[in-house]
Amino acid sequence: MSEATFEVRIPTPLLQFGIDQNEIQRRITEWLVLSLFTEGRISSGRAARLLGISRIEFLALLRARGIAYINYAPEELSEEFAAVEKLEVRPTR
Repeated sequence: MSEATFEVRIPTPLLQFGIDQNEIQRRITEWLVLSLFTEGRISSGRAARLLGISRIEFLALLRARGIAYINYAPEELSEEFAAVEKLEVRPTR
């Protein structure tokens, strides 16, 4: 995969947490990919490929970061609940 280089300025006190240049690069890349995913700009498969991990690993990363994989809009959620109610099996007498 090709790469572009950007200059990133980090406040010096952040370095006291023992992070090095590689860790900073990894975290920035992860943050950017997760941001694009949550904005709906890339799919989970594309996000996984950009991070060099499997789709299953990406889903685990979302869970670890507290990011919902499925994010329904209120009207979509109402439609889903209505569909479930139609599927409910009621006991026969």
